[in-house]
Amino acid sequence: MFIQIIQGRCSRPEELRRLGDRWTEELAPGAPGWLGGTYGFTDDGMFVGVVRFDSRENAMANADRPEQGAWWAEAEKCFDGTPEFHDCDDITLMLDGGSDGAGFVQVMRGKVEDPERLKAMLADTDMLHEMRPDIIGATLAIEEDGTFTETVAFTDEESARRGESTAMPEELRREMESVMRDVQFLDLHDPWFTSAR
Repeated sequence: MFIQIIQGRCSRPEELRRLGDRWTEELAPGAPGWLGGTYGFTDDGMFVGVVRFDSRENAMANADRPEQGAWWAEAEKCFDGTPEFHDCDDITLMLDGGSDGAGFVQVMRGKVEDPERLKAMLADTDMLHEMRPDIIGATLAIEEDGTFTETVAFTDEESARRGESTAMPEELRREMESVMRDVQFLDLHDPWFTSAR
């Protein structure tokens, strides 16, 4: 799997959402290897899109389509400045990667010191589900420079906040803090999802 993260300030969220819906209806059927995406806006106007393809090659082939270029020329105008793109080949799925039925999504971005250790910790889904039954899935995308984006799907925000208040075992907390740093949290209160039909 390949994931591309798009992130940028957006003061025209309704217009960008409409363009996103149009892409799904008109361009998605011809997009090679497109699997789906998770999207939303933070309270302070940051758009985050986490788009999944079956391979980097197909994602790049999609980007090269003339109709994709024309669509993006319109979408880019909705951003306040140039949005960031982050391309990731190193992908880990937790609990099947998430659910389009999630009521709340939290995106975490930061640096990982030991990618293999972090992936091993997150792969222990029995422990994860026991500690946080409110989590219904997640993806972890790691860039070559160690920047990571973790997209966590929750049943609803109330359950997520309740789960956050539960104390993590001290040893696990120390271990998590030792492998991740400079973590930024982006809360998507009203996320939307797309999936290949």
